[in-house]
Amino acid sequence: APLRRAHAPFGRRPAPMALVFAPTSRAEPIAALAEVDEFAAWQAAASNPAELRLRTGEVYKGWSFGANVSTAGEVVFSTGMVGYPESLTDPSFAGQILVMTFPLVGNYGVPGDDTDVYGLSKYFEGERIYPVAVVVAEYSFCASHFAATRTLAKWLEEHNVPGIFGVDTRSITKLLRTRGSTLGA
Repeated sequence: APLRRAHAPFGRRPAPMALVFAPTSRAEPIAALAEVDEFAAWQAAASNPAELRLRTGEVYKGWSFGANVSTAGEVVFSTGMVGYPESLTDPSFAGQILVMTFPLVGNYGVPGDDTDVYGLSKYFEGERIYPVAVVVAEYSFCASHFAATRTLAKWLEEHNVPGIFGVDTRSITKLLRTRGSTLGA
């Protein structure tokens, strides 16, 4: 039987939906994020090399962003295509080094710490960043999103979490899928 379009009861058309956008409270306006000189930021990061060393012997070289600290933990990966703020605040990644396989991370920044009427975070899964480090293929120093209040690097610094970019995250993911989890530093 052919598919037919559903109609509202009694032949009435449903009322059009209205979308209402309420202003959000932000710590600072988005204009402050747009003023980043991405080339200068990349040059500064390029002078700060970093590496991820796996217990199995592999070494992945890149550049540092976020907090300038060393750490160690179980290396895991996430193949999610969006939602790095949600992944980073997911308690299931506690104490782990999170490898994100999406090719570009940081481009939409990080939203504010706003809460809803129940006191729960509007944008995050948990109360803090749970992984001990973040590994990405490419990091965007510029953030462009209406809800962004800071860059990913700034947010990682606030939580004392290091990040490394310029790493072949696909290679790490393949290794973890074939050999299983491993420790890294």
